[in-house]
Amino acid sequence: MDSVKIVLELIVVLGAIVMGTRSSGVALGLWGGAGVAVLVFVFGEDVGSPPVDALLIILSVVLASSMMQVAGGIDWMVTIAADLIAKRPKQITLIAPLVSFLFSVGAGTSNILYPLLPVIYDASYRNGIRPSRPLSLSVVATGVALACSPVSAAMAAMVTLTDVAPYNFELIDIIMITLPAAVIGIILSSIVVNRLGKDIEDDPEIQARIASGAIAAPSGGMSTVELKSSTAGRNAALIFLLGVAAIVVFGLFKGIRPEAADGSPMGMTPIIEMIMFLVGTLILLVSRPNVADVPTSSVFKAGMVSAIALFGLAWLTDTFISAHLELITSTVGDWVNAWPWIFALGVFLVCVLTTSQSTATRTIVPIGLAAGLAPGLLTGMWAGAFAGIYLLPTNGSQIAAANFDESGSTKLGTKLVDHSFFVPTLVLAVTTITAGSLIGLLLG
Repeated sequence: MDSVKIVLELIVVLGAIVMGTRSSGVALGLWGGAGVAVLVFVFGEDVGSPPVDALLIILSVVLASSMMQVAGGIDWMVTIAADLIAKRPKQITLIAPLVSFLFSVGAGTSNILYPLLPVIYDASYRNGIRPSRPLSLSVVATGVALACSPVSAAMAAMVTLTDVAPYNFELIDIIMITLPAAVIGIILSSIVVNRLGKDIEDDPEIQARIASGAIAAPSGGMSTVELKSSTAGRNAALIFLLGVAAIVVFGLFKGIRPEAADGSPMGMTPIIEMIMFLVGTLILLVSRPNVADVPTSSVFKAGMVSAIALFGLAWLTDTFISAHLELITSTVGDWVNAWPWIFALGVFLVCVLTTSQSTATRTIVPIGLAAGLAPGLLTGMWAGAFAGIYLLPTNGSQIAAANFDESGSTKLGTKLVDHSFFVPTLVLAVTTITAGSLIGLLLG
């Protein structure tokens, strides 16, 4: 009878995820919360713990980053990133993804990529490089970047799961694994991606567009894409990046943290929240953005959607896992310990289904931890699996990249697996998971 009950509850959990995914956005949170109600009122389970700490981190970070965006900080960061890309156009398949990755790490969001897409297209096409190569890998690289950012929603979810007893695996421990693993993955992936598709001079579709006058032939020279920046934006971005750096410093050196009530160093969760509120306040005082524009900014909207989705689904999975922890430990634990890649596959698939790294984190990471997977190994695989959000051509940045590519080389496909991002997603996932697993075993 117990086994039947568990199966029925699992169907409720999976059904909520599927229904939320079909509706997308805040519906993920709604279906998650509805699933909690079914488990509690129908099956009589104790209600789980909602991810309050993770939500508070997300809210503080979203507020600060939205203030930066409204002040023009993201525009200023984009101009700097564009300059870095333009300096080495012949190596753009490597440089563009690395720059997109690093700026996404610093900003804590992949939204910074959107204004960079026309720059990447223009610089690659003008220099005779098939635009789909740097565009596709740049998009996918921003996915794994959120596993390396101290201020991403996914990192907020991860820290609140691992920075507790008995794991005591802190923010800096995570970044020491995910950051080098992602960089290695991007470098190796660029070698593969640089061979995908025909060169411009050998591609009949691109040559037909040139012959018809739809697009000009590659001409070299400087980019014609105009980007805007301002002193207020520069100041806002620098304040935000200093805040990110301060979080890393506090993570590295426990001795400089304020003391908690028991005399031990304060945990990173309240420190991140305080620093982000301070950052937002300083941006308000120095750059004087229009606060009324904050709720309508793209960063704020995306952050609130992520928070709501995380709230519902994380609450649902916590309720289910808490009710059956012993079974998960004894059965799933054996599978994961025998074949650790099952954990990575789980994170990857939830990313594919929900296109949310923070949701995948709160859904699968607790299962991996309960199963006894070493935090270091778990972290390394977790980072690479984030590439999964781009396995299907349904993400906004993928659609934008295809639209900006006037040569037509970046395709969304018609069969779900024939789009320009499919191979880069798989290659970056495998290379980053492999590198992360090795680094995690060494450091974790």
